[in-house]
Amino acid sequence: MTIIDDQRWLGLLETRATDPEAIGRALATRSSRPLLAADGSTFIIAIDHPARGMVGVSGQPFVMADRRDVLERTMTALADPGVDGVMATPDILDDLALLGALDGKVAIGSINRGGLMGSAWELDDQLTAHTPEAIVEQGLDGGKMLLRIDMADKRSRHTIESCAEWITELAASKKMAMLEPLPYMTSADGRAVLDTHDDALVRCVGIANALGATSAYTWLKLPATAQVERVMAATSLPGLILGGTPGPDPETAFDEWRRAMAVANVRGLVVGRSLLYPPDGDVATAVAIAADIVHPSLPVSGTGRDATS
Repeated sequence: MTIIDDQRWLGLLETRATDPEAIGRALATRSSRPLLAADGSTFIIAIDHPARGMVGVSGQPFVMADRRDVLERTMTALADPGVDGVMATPDILDDLALLGALDGKVAIGSINRGGLMGSAWELDDQLTAHTPEAIVEQGLDGGKMLLRIDMADKRSRHTIESCAEWITELAASKKMAMLEPLPYMTSADGRAVLDTHDDALVRCVGIANALGATSAYTWLKLPATAQVERVMAATSLPGLILGGTPGPDPETAFDEWRRAMAVANVRGLVVGRSLLYPPDGDVATAVAIAADIVHPSLPVSGTGRDATS
């Protein structure tokens, strides 16, 4: 069944053009919920990739360039009661609010999307989306920051300082700061590339722990590496496991997430493209499998998951 039929899509476009204040009203009146479900875990759908120019998945270079399709896939995921919320840029959260898809869900704003992949300034990753002030004003539940650290690239210094400021501002309003620290290095041809060594990630976690005037509201968003237990042992902060780049074998990712969820301070998943664009195209099934990893005690009825979390 089509989630966004022509009438609903055209209505969204009409509201966008004629009643911009409707976005503020929709955000102000949405029903909220706690970050953690009753079982102490949370499952967040991530959809802030297009803002960084990342619109391709698995050999389809522009598959995420269709906004209506992106919204339908995201809303399909949010319809699963095992999905607790969404993390996205203002444009997408605004659309979802107008479509009523944020009611009863956690909504996390994405802050720094300016470090465009492949750009000359990639690691100078500054605020281009939600501000901490806007997150508070719009009644969102927190803000996500990407912190890529290359010890040989002085542009990382600016992002470190900015993330520390944003964490402090969010904490002052008792809003969650979701920080994604990742080690980077410069390739021989001058490109910024992810450093996949666990040693480097452990060092990044140590840096991330101490950012901001308080760590009371800081959560870390981290990959499920081969040494995820060691990585999480480097912090007492709650952790959320990211989805990463979609691969041809989703079962491998599911197994990695299951293993990570067994670590004491891992509290859930923040996954986007891996679930919204599965190899077989079945978003609902992929999301249901991931939801069962996060919330294994959530009952499943003959017609789908029971909304008991």
